[in-house]
Amino acid sequence: MDFNGTWKVYSEENPEEFLKVIGAPEMMVKMRKEMKPVIAIEQNGKDFTVTIKTPVCTRVHSFTIGKETEFTTMDGRKFKCTVREENGKLISETEKFTSVREIQGDDMVETITAGSVTFTSRSKRV
Repeated sequence: MDFNGTWKVYSEENPEEFLKVIGAPEMMVKMRKEMKPVIAIEQNGKDFTVTIKTPVCTRVHSFTIGKETEFTTMDGRKFKCTVREENGKLISETEKFTSVREIQGDDMVETITAGSVTFTSRSKRV
């Protein structure tokens, strides 16, 4: 599993519906549909640093596989979860959603499910 590198989001499905389901502010929902984040991932064994850059803000998350970590959403809300690795996929679960990040060919695909809504983001290395 090699997530190292800088990734540019090129395709998204259901971002607005997903943000509404998880309770993101309406302003964030409106702004988000115009943004395609750039994601930089540094992986060193089980340690990861993920930097998500948009024109509005930058968030940096550091975590270790198997250890609970606090994350901050783009709108500033905090939550805790533990990221685990299964079959080359990074999986995190919270009370509100489940996220699966994986490499499919040349793409990094993140699928996040909250209730009955699934958000899918596809990125290419740049």
